[in-house]
Amino acid sequence: MTTLFFATDVHGSDICWSKFLNAGKFYGADQLILGGDMTGKAVIPFIHQGGKNYRITLLEQVFDVTDEVELADLTKRVRSRGYYPYLTNPDEIAELEKNPERISEIFMVEVLKVVQQWMDLADKKLEGTDMKVYCSPGNDDADEVDAIIRSSRRVMLVEGLVTQLDEHHEMITSGWSNRTPWDTHREEDENQLAVRYEAMSSQLKNPHNAIFNIHVPPYKSQLDEAPELDKDMRPVLAGNSMKPVGSTALRAAIEKVQPLLGLHGHIHEGRGSSRIGKTLCINPGSMYEQGTLLGAIVKLGKNKIENYVLTTG
Repeated sequence: MTTLFFATDVHGSDICWSKFLNAGKFYGADQLILGGDMTGKAVIPFIHQGGKNYRITLLEQVFDVTDEVELADLTKRVRSRGYYPYLTNPDEIAELEKNPERISEIFMVEVLKVVQQWMDLADKKLEGTDMKVYCSPGNDDADEVDAIIRSSRRVMLVEGLVTQLDEHHEMITSGWSNRTPWDTHREEDENQLAVRYEAMSSQLKNPHNAIFNIHVPPYKSQLDEAPELDKDMRPVLAGNSMKPVGSTALRAAIEKVQPLLGLHGHIHEGRGSSRIGKTLCINPGSMYEQGTLLGAIVKLGKNKIENYVLTTG
């Protein structure tokens, strides 16, 4: 019997990544699977005010830091939420307002720096164990992330691959999503996703025992309900109007292949499980901004799922 621990959408949170690496030992898992969207969404300027003083605006709240202890504490707080602290000064801020394209460059440098730190931490923490991390960057993750993951000894980049997890179970993996309103790094039309899924699933030796580790959830699976947006990208009915936004191509692939298990993410509010025919689909959800790691423990039997549980930690 093989035990998997699955989590997704950690979005740059240091504390969630650390908890994820510890989850194998804590939950008695044999293998760790990260379902995509590793990187964060924003740089937070730490603006030097002279001496040891910095001014930081976090979630519309202004913090005035006056010593190194306060600076370290707020840096940790920002990183726990998945944002990237950036030490700067008023002159550079004025320049960035004139050249906003530089902000994207700074953001990418900070993202890649943290991804490298994460790979180094994984190699260190998992050294001397048999534990591996199977990873596929999600739609929010830039292409440049891939090369850094490939440099890790313990984190395996498995995008687009068929991975043999144990004697009985294979896994196909993709972090690509169907189209979103935000035009992110790895999204494409449903017909393109269908080709992607077919290319992997056609290689499976035992499809009914396979795992579909696909970042986006299947359409109308109850795991893909997200707030409906109006033409101005604002939530309809203050976020109380929900609609399915998952992939129709993935649903069709699951209905056709009927794998044992689907592991999904992408929709942070979509925590739960559902069945499409004989396939159990799971989305553990995400609460990365609170530093809480949501996950799923799945025990695989020879031709069945022995049991599973959603975790919060």
